[in-house]
Amino acid sequence: MAGSIGRRAALLGAAALLPGCAWLTPPATSSGLALPGGFDAASGAAQWPDPQWWRGFGSAELDGLMADAMAANTDIARAVARVRQADAQLRITGAALLPTVDLNAQATRQQTGSVNVASITGARSRRVRVTAADRLTLSASYEIDFWGKNRAAAEAAEQAAFANRFDVGTVTLTTQASVANTYFAMLGAQERLLIQQQNLEIARRVLRVIRDRVTVGTGTGLELAQQEAVAAQQEALIPPLQQEVDTNRNSLGTLIGRPPQSIRLAGGTFSRLAIPPVAPGLPAEVLVRRPDVLNAEAGLASANADIVNARAQLLPSVTLTGTGGWTSLALETLLRPESIIFNLAAGVAQPIFRGGALRGQVQLREAQAEELVYNYRFAILNALVDTENALVALRQTTEQEALQANAVRMAERSYAISEAQLRAGTIDLITLLNTQQTLFSARTTLAQARLARLQAAVGLFRALGGGWGTA
Repeated sequence: MAGSIGRRAALLGAAALLPGCAWLTPPATSSGLALPGGFDAASGAAQWPDPQWWRGFGSAELDGLMADAMAANTDIARAVARVRQADAQLRITGAALLPTVDLNAQATRQQTGSVNVASITGARSRRVRVTAADRLTLSASYEIDFWGKNRAAAEAAEQAAFANRFDVGTVTLTTQASVANTYFAMLGAQERLLIQQQNLEIARRVLRVIRDRVTVGTGTGLELAQQEAVAAQQEALIPPLQQEVDTNRNSLGTLIGRPPQSIRLAGGTFSRLAIPPVAPGLPAEVLVRRPDVLNAEAGLASANADIVNARAQLLPSVTLTGTGGWTSLALETLLRPESIIFNLAAGVAQPIFRGGALRGQVQLREAQAEELVYNYRFAILNALVDTENALVALRQTTEQEALQANAVRMAERSYAISEAQLRAGTIDLITLLNTQQTLFSARTTLAQARLARLQAAVGLFRALGGGWGTA
């Protein structure tokens, strides 16, 4: 009767706790953001990036740099190592869902002795006692995951592993964009260096004309000094550009995992690079292609699972343990039926007083999840803003390059006319200097505009998630 009453009381206690199961799982969370129907700066059908999107620029050197970066970049390697760590942590955490089993074998031998002294004969006798015991046991322990505590911990670890995989995608995209932007910056510096050398040659050519005019008396010393200053200024601009070329080439070493001394790049293809077409789809489609957004989503899911685990710590835990095996004083009788031993136990443990630590842990997990909701919201907003800005940048830099190319053609035509007139003596040097400086500035601005367009294209590829998840 007493046993029946005890079992009934246990069942009633468990039934009273069941309504708390709904309390264990927090309500589903979302970003709370209403996604727009499309991007303001987008037009036409969606054209997603290819997994190897950089090949669209038509540079064999860039293709080789990307291959090196994917194979040896240290940031990517660290991210991959973190994935292996997360997978190992998942296996460790998930082991709590399974019973633990241990095998124990023990053999003992003990010898004891005593010395007896005979009082009449004076003879001594020695008695030796040898005892032996052999034991072979198998023990198992299992915690019944009644409230889903261990299952929630495994879920949190699994979502953390997903987050680390998405982090690899984010690091890979960032690395690819950095390689492309740095390579284009090197090519742009090479182009501006070539333009500057051409500008210097023009300045020196005009300087020779003025010297000839001074020699024959049709030119003045002031005109000569002015053009000498122009030539000196153009020559002084060459070393910084050479430094920029070398610095960008060396920076590629960090990205591709090689010492800068081993990098050999010819370059010289700046004006021949193509701009591959790309266009976004709907904002919701962009978000599922971006690993940083998915990383934030997985982090939030992991935090929600941690809340379940922390709340379940407040409830009773049920543990089953058992031990079975053989024990005998003689090895030859160890496996006989009469040597079998076993022990079975079931236990329930309910936390009573922990100084508020368990409830504090719940509050901590809830606050962390709340923070991650805002992280998730920020990731979505950042992705939308990033894509919209990238679209605007590519459209505006494309227009700027076209307009600047036309400005260069006009400046070249104006300068050609002014130089011819200077040789004929129909204009003064001031007019030539103005058209000369206009040409120099227009050429440099065109190179900068083309670099901005190339890097805007890279920015749009990155904003659209590159080819991540589609390879």
